[in-house]
Amino acid sequence: MKQRQLVLLGTGTSNGVPMIGCHCAVCKSGHPRNQRTRSGVMVPGPEGNFLFDTCPELRLQLVREKIDAIHAAVFTHGHADHIFGLDDLRLCQYRNRQPMALYCEELVESRLRASFDYAFAAPDPTMHPGATPHFLLKRISTEPFEVLGLKVQPIRLQHGRMPILGFRLGDVAFCTDVSRIPDESWPLLEGLDVLIIDALHDEPHPTHFSIAQSLTVVEKVRPRQAYFTHLSHRLDHDLTNARLPHHVALAYDGLRINF
Repeated sequence: MKQRQLVLLGTGTSNGVPMIGCHCAVCKSGHPRNQRTRSGVMVPGPEGNFLFDTCPELRLQLVREKIDAIHAAVFTHGHADHIFGLDDLRLCQYRNRQPMALYCEELVESRLRASFDYAFAAPDPTMHPGATPHFLLKRISTEPFEVLGLKVQPIRLQHGRMPILGFRLGDVAFCTDVSRIPDESWPLLEGLDVLIIDALHDEPHPTHFSIAQSLTVVEKVRPRQAYFTHLSHRLDHDLTNARLPHHVALAYDGLRINF
């Protein structure tokens, strides 16, 4: 079977990097791996491509990575930097000629319906075909489910006081925006080849792991390789990598991972 590659479309915080109005060394850097759009992942399944989250730069990310089609989306949680690119899937959905499935928990569904009410209302007869997206919401929990022929295992995480989801695909796990891993979720992180995990910066934060906290997770889980994501402008790519263990590195926009 041909090996597939998931693509980290974005690896930055909710502010992105460079950050508006900031003139720090990282924000002014010409290094392409210090340019971080908001968080998202593209996964190629046996029956089509799907996303983890739809960030505000989604159109730019898909064009940049030469990804021509998306067939579904799965959501970690409902914060703006993870959902506000949803309308960019309108063209993909129109070309697919059928409603696009969106997999999410109840709280995320409520946020999507409120933020994109036009996408879930009755068709507007004054609009031309393709002007309004058509989505099919599919409720998920912590039970495994299938997306486009690929088994997805949800992982319960805490983002501050908010319960959210990470996801495992085979031997790869994606856990963004996490500040605590509940006891029941640790077994789902065993035996990983690759762990992609939130590591905002060095300082403690109420809703995100720091570098040190994520290193503690890596030491406990022992994946073959770990990548840190949801990175702030306080982390220079090369300088930070130079002080990390050999099997841990900062992720970057466009990183491809075999699974």
